[in-house]
Amino acid sequence: MFLVLAVAGSLVVGALRWLAAHPWVPVALLLCAAAAGGVWLRRRREAARRNRVRERGLRYALPQIDALHHRQFEEAVRDLMRRDGCPRAIRVGGAGDNGADVKATDPFGRLWVIQCKHRKAGPAGSAVGTPDLHVLNGTGRPVHNGDVVVLVTNGRFTDRAVAFARSQRLHLVDRHLLAQWAAGSAPLWELLGVVPSPRRRGPGS
Repeated sequence: MFLVLAVAGSLVVGALRWLAAHPWVPVALLLCAAAAGGVWLRRRREAARRNRVRERGLRYALPQIDALHHRQFEEAVRDLMRRDGCPRAIRVGGAGDNGADVKATDPFGRLWVIQCKHRKAGPAGSAVGTPDLHVLNGTGRPVHNGDVVVLVTNGRFTDRAVAFARSQRLHLVDRHLLAQWAAGSAPLWELLGVVPSPRRRGPGS
């Protein structure tokens, strides 16, 4: 053990002597590190700028949406919410998502909980029925504390699903409404006619 420590100490001393004899080396290393950090920061800012530009001008046509994988569809819904003024919209879909695929807070302070149902065949695919809405209704507000609870599909809904959603204050976005939203005609809350409400206050406020 003593021998190992002695060797290590000797190496450290030797390295320090070498650096003392070549003082430009640590300066050069610091300059290289600073330059690399600057390049990384510029690239990150440029990527963020490109994302902002893309989100502001984001548009989807229905054939594009139909061709998406279901995870890509969730990401598209997230990006559309970001485009409309929800910069912190996130995709949370996956195992254990408790019925929420996308969450977003709109400019009015409301939390949106969105479930996405993608149909490869579009309107020719199976209609979204009440079972999916039962799951969303059971978690959208009680679990996720959503203010606005929505189910989005590129397909269609059954008549029973429409009636159930109306009775439970759930919002449905079918293929027709999705086409308007994705084309950038207006934010989703305007298309749905959701009346803006104040930010929720905490206990005692």
